[in-house]
Amino acid sequence: MQEEKPIILNYNSASSLRSFLQSEGLGMRKKYGQNFLLNSGIRHALVNALEAEAGAEVWEIGAGLGAMTALLLEKGLLVRAFEIDCGFSRLLKGLFSGSENFFLVEGDVMKTWPSQKPASYLLGNLPYNIAAALIADLIEKGRLFTRMVVTVQREVALRMYAKAGSADYSSFSVLCSLFYKVKPLMLIRSGSFYPRPNVDSSGVLLERRSEIVSCPDLFFPLLRALFSSRRKTIKNNLSAFIASKFGKPREVTEKICTRLLAEFGLAGNERAEILEPQAFLSLSNLLLEILPDECKHCR
Repeated sequence: MQEEKPIILNYNSASSLRSFLQSEGLGMRKKYGQNFLLNSGIRHALVNALEAEAGAEVWEIGAGLGAMTALLLEKGLLVRAFEIDCGFSRLLKGLFSGSENFFLVEGDVMKTWPSQKPASYLLGNLPYNIAAALIADLIEKGRLFTRMVVTVQREVALRMYAKAGSADYSSFSVLCSLFYKVKPLMLIRSGSFYPRPNVDSSGVLLERRSEIVSCPDLFFPLLRALFSSRRKTIKNNLSAFIASKFGKPREVTEKICTRLLAEFGLAGNERAEILEPQAFLSLSNLLLEILPDECKHCR
């Protein structure tokens, strides 16, 4: 019986990867946001930024053909790799199934991650179409990591570390900065990927804050509501949220808003993007105090 040849990949060459995919009868699926990072130096820099010691557990989102997976395993890390493409999953099994430190989770990470064992670290060349949604979902559901190193679209990166008052500041900025210290690592030009995307990317480090942040469930929908219409004032967005969430008549909603804003020291004509991240948490806690009966189900 002829021995099966080991899979050998040149992760630094677009033409080599293209030829390999063709030989395996595989193609790139745009809906999965698949882009392989060709630059070896950047791949090593991203893995090193995790600062994870041998034996630590790490989630790798979007393992692809295993370029980053191989580096993580070389460092002696326990890798839980998430991959949605069944063809790539087959290849990953062939490449790494012999390693006791490798575990593959097949399917859509947005659906599979909640059932998986928590880890201390996360690394991911995140698909553009789910990057912000995945990070927000992890935070809102309390799945936090000691360090996360992600590659995202540059526009998403700017939102992740944007400061209050800036054009890129959003509810996503608030989520990231409340739970993590967010630092840009590097700009990654589109030519560093295959296939080449239309935009540049950024490597971003998220380091978990030492202080524990406790958020009532009300905080997350309130945060989104306050940024739902950036042209509207805090008072208008807050009124719409209270009316929708608690079914209060207009006159009662107005009184609640007036009291809430007065106790918080706001005139009401401000816009959400001027508030520091901690202010949104304080607003949600104050609303719970003002509406204890209506908010019981939100605790």
